[in-house]
Parts: sequence; structure tokens; C-alpha cells
Amino acid sequence: MKVVVELNVSAGDYLAHYQGIARTVVTTDIHGKSVRFPSEILRPFVSHNGIRGTFEITFDANNKFKNIRKL
Repeated sequence: MKVVVELNVSAGDYLAHYQGIARTVVTTDIHGKSVRFPSEILRPFVSHNGIRGTFEITFDANNKFKNIRKL
């Protein structure tokens, strides 16, 4: 299964991941469906401004994370 999400996460909000406060991200995909995934998968996309962009996330048949790519 693939989902596409648009993210606009400030650097301060993502800091909660590093502090161990946040382990998952809950958002909606472009079709309005709720999506939950581990916050650590966003690590390669963190900049000084946080995380901004549209991402395609792929899950396996058991809903386990497989891949993420920035569109």
C-alpha cells in the first residue's frame, strides 16, 4: 500500500522525536485518510527549517513501513 502525505513540521516539533517524546506521526493523506507511521523515517528529510514537502510512503501487506520518498 502507498500513501501520499504533505508535511510541514517545524524543527521544534521534530525535536520531540529526538527527545523521545514523539515516536509516531499521525496525519492524513491527500485523500483524507488517517495515516500513522514512525517519526524516525523522516530523519533523512530534516533540515534547519524542519520537514516540508510531499512524501510517498510505502507499507507492506502487514502495514509495516517499507520505504519513503520525497516527491
